[in-house]
Amino acid sequence: MGSLGPWGRCAGDCGPGGVQSRALWCFHVEGWTSHLSNCEESNKPAKERSCFRICDWHSELFQWEVSDWHHCALVPYVLGEVKPHAAECVTAQHGLQHRTVRCIQKLNRTVVANEICEHFASQPPTEQACLIPCPRDCVVSEFSPWSQCSKGCGKKLQHRTRTALAPPLYGGLQCPNLTESRACDTLVACPLGEEGYTFRLKVGPWSKCRLPHFKEINLSRRNVLDFSSDSKERVTFRHQSYKPHHHSKPWDLELGYQTRQFWCTRSDGKNAMLSLCMQDSFPLTVQSCVMPKDCELTEWSSWSPCSKTCRSGSLSPGFRSRSRNVKHFAIGGGKECPELLEKEACLVQGEILQPCPRYSWRTSEWTECQVSLLLQQQNIYWHATGHACGGGIQTREVYCAQSLPPSSARTAKEASRPVEKTLCLGPAPLTSQLCSIPCSTDCIVSPWSSWGLCTHENCQDPQGKKGFRTRQRHVLMEPTGPTGYCPHLVESVPCEDPVCYQWLVSEGICIPDHGKCGLGHRILKAICQNDQGEDVSGSLCPVPPPPEQMACEIPCRMDCMVSDWTKWSSCSQSCSNKNSDGKQTRSRTILALAGEGGKPCPPSQALQEYRLCNDHSCMQLYWETSPWSPCSEDTLVTALNATIGWNREAMCGVGIQTRKVFCIKSHVGQVMTKRCPDSTRPETVRQCLLPCKKHCIVTPFSEWTPCPRLCQPGNTTIKQSRYRIIIQDAANGGQECPDTLYEERECEDVSFCPVYRWKPQKWGPCVLVPESVRQGIMGTSEACGKGLQTRAISCVSDDNQLAEIMECLKQTNGMPSLVQECTVPCRDDCTFTTWSKFTPCSGNCETTRSRRRQLTGKSKKKEKCQDADLYPLVEMELCPCDVFVSQPYGNWSDCILPEGRREPQRGLWIHGDTKECGEGVRFRAIACSDKNGRPVDPSLCSSSGYIQEKCIIPCPFDCKLSDWSSWGSCSSSCGTGVKIRSKWLKEKPYSGGRPCPKLDLKNQAQVHEAVPCYSECNQYSWVVEHWSPCKINNELRSLRCGEGTQSRKIRCVKTAEPEGGTVDSMLCNQEQSPPETQTCFLLCPNECVMSNWGPWSECPQSCDPHTMQTRTRHLLRPSLSSRTCPEDSQVRPCLLNENCFQFQYNLTEWSTCQLSENATCGQGVKTRLLSCVRSDGRPVSMDQCEQLNLEKPQRMIINCLVECVVNCQLSGWTAWTQCSQTCGHGGRMSRTRFIVMPTHGEGRPCPTELTQQKTCPVTPCYSWILGNWSACQLEGGDCGEGVQIRIPSCVVHNGSMSQTPIQVDKALCGEMPFQDRILKQLCSVPCPGDCHLAQWSEWSTCELTCIKGRSFETVGRQSRSRTFIIQSFENQDSCPQQVLETRPCTGGKCYHYTWKASLWNNNERTVWCQRSDGINVTGGCSPQARPAAIRQCNPACRKPFSYCTQGGVCGCEKGYTEIMRSNGFLDYCMKVPGSEDKKADVKNLAGKNRPVNSKIHDIFKGWSLQPLDPDGRVKLWVYGVSGGGFLIMIFLVFTSYLVCKKPKPHQSTPPQQKPLTLAYDGDLDM
Repeated sequence: MGSLGPWGRCAGDCGPGGVQSRALWCFHVEGWTSHLSNCEESNKPAKERSCFRICDWHSELFQWEVSDWHHCALVPYVLGEVKPHAAECVTAQHGLQHRTVRCIQKLNRTVVANEICEHFASQPPTEQACLIPCPRDCVVSEFSPWSQCSKGCGKKLQHRTRTALAPPLYGGLQCPNLTESRACDTLVACPLGEEGYTFRLKVGPWSKCRLPHFKEINLSRRNVLDFSSDSKERVTFRHQSYKPHHHSKPWDLELGYQTRQFWCTRSDGKNAMLSLCMQDSFPLTVQSCVMPKDCELTEWSSWSPCSKTCRSGSLSPGFRSRSRNVKHFAIGGGKECPELLEKEACLVQGEILQPCPRYSWRTSEWTECQVSLLLQQQNIYWHATGHACGGGIQTREVYCAQSLPPSSARTAKEASRPVEKTLCLGPAPLTSQLCSIPCSTDCIVSPWSSWGLCTHENCQDPQGKKGFRTRQRHVLMEPTGPTGYCPHLVESVPCEDPVCYQWLVSEGICIPDHGKCGLGHRILKAICQNDQGEDVSGSLCPVPPPPEQMACEIPCRMDCMVSDWTKWSSCSQSCSNKNSDGKQTRSRTILALAGEGGKPCPPSQALQEYRLCNDHSCMQLYWETSPWSPCSEDTLVTALNATIGWNREAMCGVGIQTRKVFCIKSHVGQVMTKRCPDSTRPETVRQCLLPCKKHCIVTPFSEWTPCPRLCQPGNTTIKQSRYRIIIQDAANGGQECPDTLYEERECEDVSFCPVYRWKPQKWGPCVLVPESVRQGIMGTSEACGKGLQTRAISCVSDDNQLAEIMECLKQTNGMPSLVQECTVPCRDDCTFTTWSKFTPCSGNCETTRSRRRQLTGKSKKKEKCQDADLYPLVEMELCPCDVFVSQPYGNWSDCILPEGRREPQRGLWIHGDTKECGEGVRFRAIACSDKNGRPVDPSLCSSSGYIQEKCIIPCPFDCKLSDWSSWGSCSSSCGTGVKIRSKWLKEKPYSGGRPCPKLDLKNQAQVHEAVPCYSECNQYSWVVEHWSPCKINNELRSLRCGEGTQSRKIRCVKTAEPEGGTVDSMLCNQEQSPPETQTCFLLCPNECVMSNWGPWSECPQSCDPHTMQTRTRHLLRPSLSSRTCPEDSQVRPCLLNENCFQFQYNLTEWSTCQLSENATCGQGVKTRLLSCVRSDGRPVSMDQCEQLNLEKPQRMIINCLVECVVNCQLSGWTAWTQCSQTCGHGGRMSRTRFIVMPTHGEGRPCPTELTQQKTCPVTPCYSWILGNWSACQLEGGDCGEGVQIRIPSCVVHNGSMSQTPIQVDKALCGEMPFQDRILKQLCSVPCPGDCHLAQWSEWSTCELTCIKGRSFETVGRQSRSRTFIIQSFENQDSCPQQVLETRPCTGGKCYHYTWKASLWNNNERTVWCQRSDGINVTGGCSPQARPAAIRQCNPACRKPFSYCTQGGVCGCEKGYTEIMRSNGFLDYCMKVPGSEDKKADVKNLAGKNRPVNSKIHDIFKGWSLQPLDPDGRVKLWVYGVSGGGFLIMIFLVFTSYLVCKKPKPHQSTPPQQKPLTLAYDGDLDM
């Protein structure tokens, strides 16, 4: 025997080329192994087999495919388990859902082994638990009332029916019988022999249409039927009905005949002799008919290409379709046409699909910032007056393009082709944004320096005797923006005798030549310096050099002592003119008089010196320059760069800028260039960074818009277009953009749809049943009666060319009929001529028109044909009337302004002539009708279909503010402060205008600007002249020394113009006014003379009071006497804010954001000012802080942003949409616009309504409607099978539910779309005694399956039923089955069902089920929860005189009282003494025969007193009531005793009480 091991792993090549093997060995029957040769070779199993080896890359080819979950089904029960009863189900039962899971190949969706997919992912589950609602039985309504019993003798029946409200679900019980029948109570016996039967002529159904067997056909179409022939050959009438194309086979209608039977039936269902149903004429039993032909179709077309041609993220397949056309329609009840279009899922087979293209939003560059857009919003009359700057709007194009994978990414400068925007998902990027153009600011310069020395123009090459003196200023803040301006920084004046080098001489101390005083000399040290103040070689300075020493004199003891010269005063004028020159002065004073023999004092004239200064002309010369030109290529530099650039693309390198230079003379203007010093001539050429050339970049043209594949109606020209988008404009000399961005061309090979129509031929002759058939069946040979006639129908184009019938079907609703009934008059029939044409109408609307016909042949003599009511010879009708009445319909539309021109500006629609307000038109639709009230086309009443009237949209008025006020004065007169300017409200906004800014309560202005300001503390200063000589205040004229006074002149001048005239002294600081006189001392010859005090030494910055400040002076002349000289030094402590001050920088607050004068928003600057403040709070010169090298704040100017106020930007209106309805009332058209840029800041808000609507004109609606089914037509019979017909009619209405449709001419509705099966149906009329089906009930209300009031599904269901009616008990076995129909519905409700019960009556009550909407039903309620309908006592009442009470407990009959056990049950009934006496007041629980109002009993049954617990114990409240009653009785007895107490003699015996009255009072003591 052979044995096999398991198969091993699949090895080898990937895919189906793998191999797997298994072990194989031979073993003996006794169990031991043997050599393989001992086993038979023929039975040897395979050792290897091919397999599918799975590799990792297979994960792209295979996947699990799962179907949707199937319906939830109940869990099947294992054999032996008991299935729970439906009643045990509470809300739902457990179920299982299954689904199909299989491993498929993605490419062609073929199923493969599951092991392949399991290699990559575990198999998805194939089943899961689910819940099924509990079984729900069929729910039916209550029975209707019993039907009336028919009159007459014999046994009669009556019936009642009910309808199905809900079908059985989830295994619930089927519907019970919907009919009940019973015999009538009033049985009237029939006389003997007259059993009361009724007889009716019953007709059967028509047989199928069949063709007769003919032996011959004569030319007159009269046929003889050969009944004896066994031949099956059939010869038929053929009528060509449809003329097809040359490539379609002809198709003929075949006319045959059909028959039916009739018989006499009795009311008990049995057949009777035909004579009992005698009539004047028997029903028709043979008629012509059309042989049924099935619908005939062409072959299927080939499958279309698969709609999915690429691989996307979703696994859903594509679709493909195929179609077929109708060759011939079904006629004569043949099989109708099936679906003409078929679709199926598909995947492209073969190669792996390319991934589907992805699309993303792309944008062009932002356009240049347009300030004008914002400025025009604020002032529509704004026009450019210079360089506009500040905030603006810039736009860009947004388009959709295909996303390229990184592997095939193009260069950055290439653009993708634009495609339809609908292909891009997600929100599109913004097309506009706020931007800012920097405003230009002029540079800030320092004050002019003092004039320099007269130097040669070029000290390297000095020429001539003319030179220049110059002064400079430097830039404190550079200019900004394209038009920022800087003034000239150097001014020159011509001068004589220029020098480039000069000696700088410093003097040493005076050294006496002999002794300690007298004549001496000073050593002079000379250094040669150039015009820049740099030390240079002495050989460059003029020859001869200054002397090495100069004479001087040291005063001796008796000499006159004179002070040193003061410094030269400032020059009185900045330049010299014809009238005056500038002067400087200096002076010295006499300190001590000369003694005897000493050197006398100099005269007063020698105490002052004058010299000329600023003797140059007041006409300064300076260079003025034009702005720099744009950076352009330098030919030399370009030639060098060209060797580097390989593709001659834009080269970013070094270029040049040029400008013109002019020599300007102040107060004169431009002068010759040589007048200005060439050394200060500004440069006219400078290098610059050459901006890169930017070539224009445009996208490729989009694909041409597709030309229509289908034919087009009319002869309109169809155009296709394409476009491209500029995504980068040309700049810096780059290649310009193309002019053509949009191209259009006419579509080629566009076919125009021919108009197809049905072309019917004339009706053929009326074809009757063949004569031989008539004679064989009806026994008559007259060729008359009803027949059929046919005609040919062809489909033709507008040029009368034959076409396929599908072409006509596409353009029309239906097809004209091929067959119609006709009548061949019999001998006894009336015959007429055809109707004449209608007589013409006169113009009056009230007139009529008529048409006539006449009797023909023998009909003229027949009396019945003379009856004008039956056979009218004249027909009258009202003439058509052209009087129409219009009536306004709907509301007025919005006010619609006239359309204006729109200009696209790179991503933003800017309204050219589009008005947003002003005069417009509003519309109101009209409904037009004729004088009979029938709706007609509104163009008959008004050309546009509207009433129009003018309307006004108020223009928005923005908030108006005043212009800026002038700047206020600086808040501080000295140092830094704030100055303010404001705008005030002039006019408030209205009609959606731009709102006003909020009021600034502090400044009481709408808008204000505050900037820091600086007021010079020393705008006016005191100017002092030299002190006069000291005048001795001594009456003794002989003494010319000692204390005296001296004076000087002071005046107040402008600090900036010290050489100017004197101003009012009140403008200068009075506290700092210098003294005009002072005490002076003129020392006598013998007194010690000291020099003036030197300056105080510096205090440290910390102003430490322990630190001392010193000043010194030296001895000029010793005293002749022994008197000591005054001190030569002084010391004082450094006291803060007295003689020592600290300094710090003071910063103002930042100003408000300052914009350029030309800007309204955008980027501005905030500034702050820096000042130097002394520690006592006094502003001082900035030099004080600068000398201390204090840390300065870094930023005095920062950028800021003023929010741009932008009005809401809207797109233009879209085109009006199509009317929402094709005809009738309620149609609306709308158009929309979109917010391109929302409101920013306090701009005009966007309108709330972005859509405008107007009502469509009310056009008439023409439609076919079907009339009601006629009564069942039996055509001569009393009951049996017949037909019902309904007649279609063409009606006009206005689409509203309230208007009744009015019948109009059928031509207005076009071809009738109804088939015969819609217009005709079989029916039956029950004969007496037949058991037949009743009519369908109405559809029940829509009901949802719910669990605990919550819907279990979204789609509900509704039902209707059809039950049978039994007319005779004898026929009840032949009754048809009752029918239940269910259909899905929406908008259902949840119903719940509850048991209801009536009040108990003699231990019985009625129990029924009620639905939550109040309808009584059968089914729906849980049978387990059904309340009891009969009440019984448990245990049964078997004690004598006991019975079961309404409360369900045993009680005693009247006259007996209950004796209860301790467990609450009845022990026995005890007779009440005196119960026979009617007056005995004994209370029982209930009397057996006592009438009980059960309703009242039920109301009060909850109030009945039960003194015992169910276990027989007395309840606690009984003890309480008994105790309370006992106390009350004692109280009453005691009170009565006190009130009623009488003297003993008068005491009488109290009346005797009945012994049982107290004992049974209240039944409580028992």
